[in-house]
Amino acid sequence: MFTKYSEALEWIHARLRLGIKPGLSRMEWMMEKLGHPERKMKTVHIGGTNGKGSTVTYLRNILEAAGYSVGTFTSPYIEQFNERISVNGKPISDKEILELTNVIRPLADELEETELGGPTEFEVITAMSFYYFANVNQVDIVIYEVGLGGRFDSTNIIHPIASIITNIGLDHTNILGHTYGEIAFEKAGIIKEGIPTFTAVKNEEALKVIKEQAEKKQAPLYRLNQDFKVTSHSPQANGEIFTLKSAEHTLEQLEISMIGQHQTENAALAAMAAQSINHDEDFSISENAIRTGLKKAYWPGRFEILSNRPLVIIDGAHNDEGISALVQELSTRYSNYNIHIVFAALKDKKLDQMIAQLDQVADEISFVSFDFPRAAQANDLFAISKSKNKVMADKWDTHLSKITKSLENNQILVVTGSLYFISEAKPHLCEFLKNNVISL
Repeated sequence: MFTKYSEALEWIHARLRLGIKPGLSRMEWMMEKLGHPERKMKTVHIGGTNGKGSTVTYLRNILEAAGYSVGTFTSPYIEQFNERISVNGKPISDKEILELTNVIRPLADELEETELGGPTEFEVITAMSFYYFANVNQVDIVIYEVGLGGRFDSTNIIHPIASIITNIGLDHTNILGHTYGEIAFEKAGIIKEGIPTFTAVKNEEALKVIKEQAEKKQAPLYRLNQDFKVTSHSPQANGEIFTLKSAEHTLEQLEISMIGQHQTENAALAAMAAQSINHDEDFSISENAIRTGLKKAYWPGRFEILSNRPLVIIDGAHNDEGISALVQELSTRYSNYNIHIVFAALKDKKLDQMIAQLDQVADEISFVSFDFPRAAQANDLFAISKSKNKVMADKWDTHLSKITKSLENNQILVVTGSLYFISEAKPHLCEFLKNNVISL
């Protein structure tokens, strides 16, 4: 039995040593022991390569605006570990984490003695969330974000009332496959028999696989640019305005407070899913709730402006597709600025492609490393870059402080890369800006 939150958290994080072990057998074993909590709740399942977290928060805010209590399960965290299991956007307490860990720990120990082996960190946290929402804090609906892939992800034991697949890119290729089709097959594993699925996938190879899987499972499939469209998009200083058109509805002048054209697509997916959920007898979601929820939605670390004077932005662009979206927004919105990018990444990403894109938009670029088992070393990132104005720094926190302090009116600092890095960098930057009397 753990008696302190810190002990529980240390035990959970220690399970990172087990790495990633795709498969549902360990989850099914634990759910059997717990009396199948995953069957006692209404859920929505969200998978894809990029945009999962943003889509979760759009849908959560819509449902909250409609008056419902909404649980969310997301990863990784940006500001604190507890936010991975949240209710109406509020992370569960340290005390609840401690109690949940004491429920799951004996099962993990018992499972370790079987031929299945011990559960991974992600499996432990997923099991904690199922137990929490079924037995500790029952809510109206829970939104589950896929951790990796879909077909063998530990969240894929739920039977949702709607499924969403955001976009698909060539990420985690060593696990999910090396082609769009192979990765799409894994992502499409969350499609369930007869359950409506909404997707923003554009790649034809990937979309073909998703259509095939939806047809096999007789699941209605709604596709961006075919069954619903984003039109009349207009970038704003602090967000976007767009119109959502589908066969059933046209919602004009929808506003979101997150920046980027890609965010209009994530918001459209959430709005379409909300309209589908409306067909469930337990839910009634008005157009006003959709409008209010979309405008209110906020997700940390996604093109987030930490300060306007000086201009400091963080963005968890952790793969090639994410970097493309970031570069597009910087080129569109800040072409008149001198852009200094600070980049840290995991070593299993397509670093050459990511850095090549950043080199093109950055006037200056810094490479740093951080304390994480899969983190790339700053000197390796530096060696890949072809920028004529590049540096590497041993201590990312000192380096960020130095750059921030020296920023002038025509300069912008963009901190990007791994979400694990962003989760460390954001609180440091916020504290530095606060202590140096700079307006947030």
